[in-house]
Amino acid sequence: MAVADRTSELARARRLIFEDQLGEAMTVIDRVLAGDQAPHDRVEALTLRLITLINLGKAGDFAAALDAGLAAATQVQDPAQYGELQALAAIVALRAGSLEGCVRALVHGSRALGAVELTDETTAWGWHNLAMAYSYTGFHGHALAAMEKAREVAVEVGVPTANTDFAAPQIRLRLAVDLDHRGDSEGCQRILRDIVHDLERKQKDNEVGRLRPIARGAMGYAVVRLGTLGAVQSGFEAWPLLESAGMSTRACDLRTLGAVCQAIAERRPIEAVARLETATVAEDSLGGAEIHRLRALAHLGAADYRLAYHADRSAFRVAVAQLDRLRDLFVEGVAALLDHEEMVRRIDFHRGEAQTDPLTGLPNRRYLEEHVTKLLKTGGHAVLGVCDLDGFKDVNTVHGHLSGDHVLQRVAGVLNRVMRKGDFVARYGGDEFVVVLPTTSAGEAREISRRIEAAVAAEDWHSLVPGTPVGVTIGWAGLQGEDFSDVAAAFEAADHAMLRAKAPRPRAAS
Repeated sequence: MAVADRTSELARARRLIFEDQLGEAMTVIDRVLAGDQAPHDRVEALTLRLITLINLGKAGDFAAALDAGLAAATQVQDPAQYGELQALAAIVALRAGSLEGCVRALVHGSRALGAVELTDETTAWGWHNLAMAYSYTGFHGHALAAMEKAREVAVEVGVPTANTDFAAPQIRLRLAVDLDHRGDSEGCQRILRDIVHDLERKQKDNEVGRLRPIARGAMGYAVVRLGTLGAVQSGFEAWPLLESAGMSTRACDLRTLGAVCQAIAERRPIEAVARLETATVAEDSLGGAEIHRLRALAHLGAADYRLAYHADRSAFRVAVAQLDRLRDLFVEGVAALLDHEEMVRRIDFHRGEAQTDPLTGLPNRRYLEEHVTKLLKTGGHAVLGVCDLDGFKDVNTVHGHLSGDHVLQRVAGVLNRVMRKGDFVARYGGDEFVVVLPTTSAGEAREISRRIEAAVAAEDWHSLVPGTPVGVTIGWAGLQGEDFSDVAAAFEAADHAMLRAKAPRPRAAS
């Protein structure tokens, strides 16, 4: 396939995704990936494949697709493509329940896109997807700013449909319902009315049909959601807009909750409650509190004030839960920053990049071997420990290698924090770390081992890699003598001790 043909096919695939024709889009993308591609085209194709999988809700394929895209983007070094992939990484992390991974990706995505000097349509879509990721996470102010940046870039590079492709009423819709969940129903109504007024303007300009399907669905939901708050219904029929929202998981969620809203607005509260009992929607579509808030409005319509009160309290509790998690994440982030600063201070004697592990900032295997050799040549003795992570393979399999890198960085900070003055810690390779404890007895080594295991276990792995706890197993061996063969033997002995510690113990006979 010629370069021009590949570019045309990829542009067509993005348009198909925009129009919610996801099956056809995936066929085009797979066809491009099956042939020879230029590096930039491969990154674009893998990015579009990930977007399609997200819209289809195929969560089991997210991690592998993201890893493939990031690996290709690393080779190309295009900040626009990398920024868009990081925006998608934020959505993937949020779907997996990893708020920390989501926030990390948002920061990386924003920085990469902000560094783009020569903007193009890819940059505009990168800002668009970053805005969506901000919105799903609840950073509504950042989402609106990113969407305005997307529109600005689109106009600058001459995207003919900038005013429709980058309208994104779904971002304002999520902001509106979020305000309602937190008790600001007046603010919610103001934004919903603003969305409906936009709908009126686009109808007059014959632009409604050119909107992205999910944008039409968001506008339809704004119409029926106003009705749940007692606002006078506009002259628009909401259901045709909801029906035209496409078949993505979020479009289906809008229709499911839209039917509930319509029942509440038309004073059929019992039907609304019944629909809510069987409703299954993704939390990031309109926020995890939306079902609780609609249940409260339905009970209010049925004059069951006790149930309405309890449902409304549930909505508020769910709405503020993420804020609490973000506060915890902020505290943990500051602690991680302090760990990193201390680690930098302790390894500032490293001689150049060749002796430092680029991922964790720790000394690498080469520097470790030099350090141990020098220690023993001066007549010193030490205890060497090989630390191997438990559960790390599951992290890479379930959450992807980006999350695996974050785990390794976190563990490096933990090891550095629990070491005593004069101790040495390095990354040996893969998920193995090595600690060297000079002039240390076996009893002291056991105490250090206990401290390391407890510190790793105490980390909040659930916020980073939900469902895949991380632990550490350590094997120890003594170090003495100047012969490097003795050093190698000590490494091997510590490694074997670690493997023995990992092996399951036989059960005692009953």
